[in-house]
Amino acid sequence: MAVVRKVLASNFIGRFTTPHTVDHYLDQIHPMLAVRHVRARVVEVIHETGHASTVVLKPNGTWTGFKPGQHVQFGVEVEGKRRVRVFSVSSSTQRKDGKFSVSVKAHPDGYVSQFLHNDMLPKTLVFLSQAEGDFTLPDKVPDDLLLVSGGSGITPVMSMLRTLRDTGHQGQVTFLHYAKSASDEMFHDELDKIAALPFVQMMRIYTREPAEGAELEGRFVIDHLKHLGIDPVNTLTYVCGPAGLIASVRDTYTELGATSQLMLEYFKVPSVDVNAADATGTLTFDDSSIEADNSGATILEQAEAAGLTPAYGCRMGVCNTCAIKKNHGAVRHVVSGQVAANTDETIKICVHVPVGNVSIAL
Repeated sequence: MAVVRKVLASNFIGRFTTPHTVDHYLDQIHPMLAVRHVRARVVEVIHETGHASTVVLKPNGTWTGFKPGQHVQFGVEVEGKRRVRVFSVSSSTQRKDGKFSVSVKAHPDGYVSQFLHNDMLPKTLVFLSQAEGDFTLPDKVPDDLLLVSGGSGITPVMSMLRTLRDTGHQGQVTFLHYAKSASDEMFHDELDKIAALPFVQMMRIYTREPAEGAELEGRFVIDHLKHLGIDPVNTLTYVCGPAGLIASVRDTYTELGATSQLMLEYFKVPSVDVNAADATGTLTFDDSSIEADNSGATILEQAEAAGLTPAYGCRMGVCNTCAIKKNHGAVRHVVSGQVAANTDETIKICVHVPVGNVSIAL
């Protein structure tokens, strides 16, 4: 099949299908047939909690696999409209059946996550990207590793834990996870089993409903690492979760001079302060001949408020779906605070706010 796919993807065959692609015609035969497009069928939907689910997928032959910690663009067609969001892979790379899974918490205003949790059925066709992202373990995993997650930020970390388990990792892995309660914790039963593995030191902290006799309580502080015997300066650390958790860990590592050991992945961007001092000037959407007073919200939010419908996926600066050229002006990244002021540069409008007058090719 690989040889057939290579032939169909060749420039020679492409001359006969122009202006369409080979995949356009293969789709007429069967939606899972493709030489480049990645698609999958839903095999099973597993409800992890009352608000979170895992979707097990069987991809077509164009899927090239993933590294633990990566994500995919996940598209479903509902009522004739394709909607795409970004979800992390949660399964081990060592599955032998060709399947993989994504795990998602349903958000109140998240159309795709709500559909996935409440309505998705086996055999549903899913439109995917190849796996993406740099939040991945190194090829040679160090002897000491710290994984920190909060809420649904556990999903890429779970892929790491499962893979380390299945590859017979011999080093020490410390896993520190924060959830509201035991009932709100994804993968609860499996985590109990992983905690019993000899190479794992696990601490799960329930911030709203602490477990009786819990060793640690509350949100992240340096004392939690001290209790676990972690030296941030000498421990490679992966953190995934909401902005508050990321900020606390990042600030702690900065104070200790340990930022070189830190890998971060946001699962929710910080709220934008609409009263910020840089919420001045005019935001111009050049291609639409629309101008709007800068409200201080992200450029994506301001574009939507102006009646535009720019493409987007994750809304948290991960997937590049919303990347658009900024013609001129300065913008601030809502996570890092970094200001970009070059002319004709590409920015992700879901995580940038204008600083003064800005024009966008939209």
